[in-house]
Amino acid sequence: MTSPNVLLATKGHPFQREPFFSMFDSFQADGGISAWTHVEQPAAQAFFNAEAAAPYDVIVDYSMPGRGIGDADPPQSLKDGYRSLLEAGKGMVMIHHNICSWPAWEEYAEMVGGRFFYDPGELRGQQWPDSGYLLAVNHNVTVVEPDHPVVEGLDPSFELQDELYLAPYFEDNVVPLLRSDFEFTYKNFFSPALVVHERRMYERGEWSHPPTSNMVSWAKNHYNSPIVYIQPGDVPTSYNNPNYRRLLSNAIQWVASEEAHAWARERNAAAVAGS
Repeated sequence: MTSPNVLLATKGHPFQREPFFSMFDSFQADGGISAWTHVEQPAAQAFFNAEAAAPYDVIVDYSMPGRGIGDADPPQSLKDGYRSLLEAGKGMVMIHHNICSWPAWEEYAEMVGGRFFYDPGELRGQQWPDSGYLLAVNHNVTVVEPDHPVVEGLDPSFELQDELYLAPYFEDNVVPLLRSDFEFTYKNFFSPALVVHERRMYERGEWSHPPTSNMVSWAKNHYNSPIVYIQPGDVPTSYNNPNYRRLLSNAIQWVASEEAHAWARERNAAAVAGS
């Protein structure tokens, strides 16, 4: 695999900075990446266009804009910047809470492969309740696409302790990489809307939610960009897990590779031809 130059975007959701950044230092020390540059939201938005992102091979997005940083729907100039970035084929890795970003911009959900709702909303013409969260879950993860470069070198099955989401994911246009053995039903999760609006942690009240996919990582394209989403990544129990580190490092290297770019271009061409 390649040794890419990485732009890392953060802010919008709390995280433990030192152990998280230590992962990227270790990737650079091991030669998995050549360099990494950190930029916080909202300043990071200046890099989400083809021209400003040109010096970087990969964007790793661990930020959560659109909730507390800027409006729920980004300005048209930023949407146009994303479009230029994706048409140019920039490799992207999105981690954990990034799937909560830009809740009023439907295309962002299509870009990531799903959406976590803090409040009830609409997606693909369907009304959804607020999504579910559960902190510090011990669960077993299984590799379901063993020949994919993103999971190369991972144990076939391994344990993680991290936050899980109960949220709509788009199984129809992604390549599942990892699945969890956890039961993704509302009785195992709690309502984020009760936390945000009433400061009621670990409660459901009258909240319920349809069962959802057990995918916890996948690969996809959006236009010509290869994209990997990794749902775990809330806490150091994942940052320090050797399988998680290998997963993230592989994902960064793969989305920078010519193999991934050719794959994304082929999928995009097929989608355009079929539309």
